[in-house]
Amino acid sequence: MLGTTGLPRRGPSLPDFGLPRPGRTRHVVANRVLTVLAALLVLFGLLAPDDLTAFSAEALVRVPVEGLVVAAFLLVLPPRARRVVAVAVGLVLGLLTLLKALDTGFYATLEKPFDPIYDWSFFHAGVEFLAGQIGEAGTLAALVGAGLLAVAVVVLMVLAMLRLSRVAAGRRTGATRVVAVLGVIWIVCSVFGVEIAPGQPVAAQSAAALAYGDLRQVGADLRDQRPFGEVAAEDAFRSTPGDQLLAGLRGKNVVLTFVESYGRIALDDPAFGPKIGATLDAGTEQLRAAGIGARSAFLSSSTFGGGSWLAHSTVQSGMWIDNQQRYNDLLGSDRLTLGGAFQRAGWRTVWDVPAHTKDWPEGQKFYHPDAYYDARNIGYHGPGFAYATMPDQFTFSMLQRTELAKAGQRPVMAEVDLVSSHAPWSPRPWLVDWNQVGDGSVFAPMPSAGEAPESVWKDPAKIRDAYRDATDYSLKTLISFVQHYGGDDLVLVFLGDHQPPVVTPQGAVHDVPITIVAKDPKVLDRIADWGWQDGLHPGARAPVWKMDSFRDRFLTAFAR
Repeated sequence: MLGTTGLPRRGPSLPDFGLPRPGRTRHVVANRVLTVLAALLVLFGLLAPDDLTAFSAEALVRVPVEGLVVAAFLLVLPPRARRVVAVAVGLVLGLLTLLKALDTGFYATLEKPFDPIYDWSFFHAGVEFLAGQIGEAGTLAALVGAGLLAVAVVVLMVLAMLRLSRVAAGRRTGATRVVAVLGVIWIVCSVFGVEIAPGQPVAAQSAAALAYGDLRQVGADLRDQRPFGEVAAEDAFRSTPGDQLLAGLRGKNVVLTFVESYGRIALDDPAFGPKIGATLDAGTEQLRAAGIGARSAFLSSSTFGGGSWLAHSTVQSGMWIDNQQRYNDLLGSDRLTLGGAFQRAGWRTVWDVPAHTKDWPEGQKFYHPDAYYDARNIGYHGPGFAYATMPDQFTFSMLQRTELAKAGQRPVMAEVDLVSSHAPWSPRPWLVDWNQVGDGSVFAPMPSAGEAPESVWKDPAKIRDAYRDATDYSLKTLISFVQHYGGDDLVLVFLGDHQPPVVTPQGAVHDVPITIVAKDPKVLDRIADWGWQDGLHPGARAPVWKMDSFRDRFLTAFAR
């Protein structure tokens, strides 16, 4: 049949009976999926804990008061103001999510939340560590990836808030009812302390608590700066003449040695203790047979899992240095250190820090040693071992040849920072004859004989074995050094700096072993009233001192 135009008429259309068209159905489903994902992302940002030990499914199905407050506020705003507030809330929530991620990492490695004022220095140390494992190109790629991920988190959180605010405004009546019902549930659960699981209240306020806690920490950090100079000046030994310092060690070479990551867990954990304890017990007997004694105890470190420089400066200064600001303040002060006391009393002071690969002017200015050795001038021509620039045995061999064995010079006080027991603990060196150490070339075949860090760190059991064996190597090196070179004029003080990262469970004590070794019995007689245990292996009942108390007790014991 032809119409007036001469074209066939279109037949009558069939009714659709209200059924959605396929294209429209897909669009609706996609929108709903995106809305659900946006809601889940916002809930994750509000409810996710900042500590992996508290992470559970129950933690993510609670009612966040912050979400209810923001939702109620958005529902009464006009469109333009609503969009502005949604963007602002998304930015804040995105940043809080990143902060939680930082807290999670810091809790897992350093047993502390991230401090937004003082903890940025750990990133530099982390980058250097990562570069030692995967190279500069891999580290750069990892940093770029992490930066992009951080930006993505913030952007996605903003987009999620915009979508949710738009959906809620479009269904204002239903959204208002949901917010009202959830508000009543929150109030009732809060009043009666209802928990969905132990330690997981239904009425959650995680994000607010995190933000409040961080603000309090920032305030405490800022207040902490004021009294530092006053505390540093309160020093019983500040003006003590040199002839009244360390008289009990006259003529002795004193070597203060920090064993990286040598924490109490190395002795107490069943995975480490049997092997390391056996090494210390055998070493005690070997030294005793040579007429060399030892006394041991524990110090509670000012840091955990990292930040070795904080522990070193705490021991040296007798001040509690537990964050970067206090460390920076210390380096800018004139506080008397152990090294400074020895120098004032006539010792030649030496700093042996093989982990340093760059200039350290602020440290050298503060400690002002007579000699300073780092990875660049120590004379090592062997291979590196992952993070460790050289084996501990070479560090001690160089110190013996260059400083301790020189006849006719002033006695030496040296701080030696060992690195073979620093993560990733693989590959590792092994002991060679001391007469073969030379310039370190003898160690050339060793790295290739060990397992690569990236292989070890895929398996938690291998990580634990690597830590145990690396720490065991460092301790055997110390014992062998004393056996080979120890005489009446050597006093060795060795201790850990902090508990090891990764392998130490959260909530563990901060204790590190400390031992004083000497052949001259008069040296150990001076610390007889300390109550330290005999030998290299402190037991469960050994005394535990705060790390900042060691300097004064040591100077007091050997003053007269």
